[in-house]
Amino acid sequence: MKLNSLFENAPDLEIQGLMSDSRKKRPNSIFFCVKGMMNDGHRFISQAIKNGAVCVVYSDPLEEMDSSVTYIRVKDVVKVYNQVADIFYNSPSKKMVVFGVTGTNGKSSVTNLIKNLLNEKVPTGYIGTISIEYGTVKLPPLLTTPEIDDLHGILHDMVEAGMKACTLEVSSIGIEQHRIDSIKFDVGVFTNLTHDHLDYHGTMENYFAAKKSFFDHLPEEAIAITNADDPYGLAIVEGCKCKVLTYGINKPADYQAVDIQLQKDKTVFTLKCIDKEYRVETNLVALFNIYNLLAAISALHSKGIPIESFLMKLNHFDQIEGRMERIDVGQPFNVIVDFAHTPDGIKQVMEYAARITPKENRIIAVFGSAGKRDFKKRPIFGEIADKYCDMIILTEDDPRDENVYDIAQEIAEGIKKTNYIIIERRFDAIRQAIEMANEDDTILILGKGDEIFIYGEFGREPYLGDHRIAKEMIKKYYFGEGEENEIE
Repeated sequence: MKLNSLFENAPDLEIQGLMSDSRKKRPNSIFFCVKGMMNDGHRFISQAIKNGAVCVVYSDPLEEMDSSVTYIRVKDVVKVYNQVADIFYNSPSKKMVVFGVTGTNGKSSVTNLIKNLLNEKVPTGYIGTISIEYGTVKLPPLLTTPEIDDLHGILHDMVEAGMKACTLEVSSIGIEQHRIDSIKFDVGVFTNLTHDHLDYHGTMENYFAAKKSFFDHLPEEAIAITNADDPYGLAIVEGCKCKVLTYGINKPADYQAVDIQLQKDKTVFTLKCIDKEYRVETNLVALFNIYNLLAAISALHSKGIPIESFLMKLNHFDQIEGRMERIDVGQPFNVIVDFAHTPDGIKQVMEYAARITPKENRIIAVFGSAGKRDFKKRPIFGEIADKYCDMIILTEDDPRDENVYDIAQEIAEGIKKTNYIIIERRFDAIRQAIEMANEDDTILILGKGDEIFIYGEFGREPYLGDHRIAKEMIKKYYFGEGEENEIE
């Protein structure tokens, strides 16, 4: 694409890419000087030019300019970045039905439920924490909500691959940093709002405001779907320009689950939808997953997909890796791996464990807390585990350059009565939990989900994954299979 088709009075210069990260090598690209929390793109112009930038879009005065590069000064770099990205990638979000899901917990589950139900009828892509998926393509995740150029590029590739719909996890930070400003959303879904990301937003009021701005900017023709049971659910769609639908369990809603029977390996309930009722049986477990399912059903039905057409599919969802993933290789105790890393997320998983674990048996939890992130929630984690668990193993969870033992001690401040131990290496902590489990006990391995990396002192380091380690540890230490250290 020519630069003069993106900017008036610009040279007739061929542009092959966009970037805001000066470290990326992108020949014949436009570099946008975006200001972030830690860094200002204006400081890295020379690096961007070395890596292929032939045009620089900036807002602040520059001391030096390279005569071989075109410079374009604008008032708002991020706004222009969004506009240019949409044009450069040929407005991909306008060529698909885009479902955006936001909230503290449940984004990955709801987006994947929508994708899995819709994909059988309409080719559907997914972008989020777990991966990037469309057609036969499955790529590692970038950010929960990718940067502007990455996001538009992925959506463009989806359109080229024949996708007719996309489900996108919308993070509060992605909203705040305006990564989605030029994405056309057809459906916006709110799951819940609880304590998280306060290291970034500062207060719950700011966190709420970031989420609400997503719904405030939905176009009139879109549909906003919200959790009527959440304290923030109705407030977040207040003043919405578009149609609003609700889902819930405890309060009347457009899509409501009643007569819920929670079982160890399935859930049965009645779905009340407008003037109809449906008996639903699903292999999803735990009450919070019923909320996730209601959100997905609401989103699909709001776009004209008949509930009857996917009712049978609800019986046998494939497990989403790292999201309430039951690890079963024949052992007589329960092992659940989940991404829960917020106080509410951990509480809900532990409440489910309390439901399925006989009173005479134990709940053993393995978890930690991320380094350099929201320190306030650490003792809260301890308080929650203290209420529900019989044994707590504190370990690493993306410690970055913080000391794992010190993080664990901060969590332990909230533990008053339950026995706990600190095992810094996550691999060893999971092994310890497996070794001490008795028949009908429940082991919860929380915080990492399906992630195959850990952020340590020197950045992102490879990690086998909680689900894989748990499976191999059971085989080795319960069934006596495998060789010593074979998976380390």
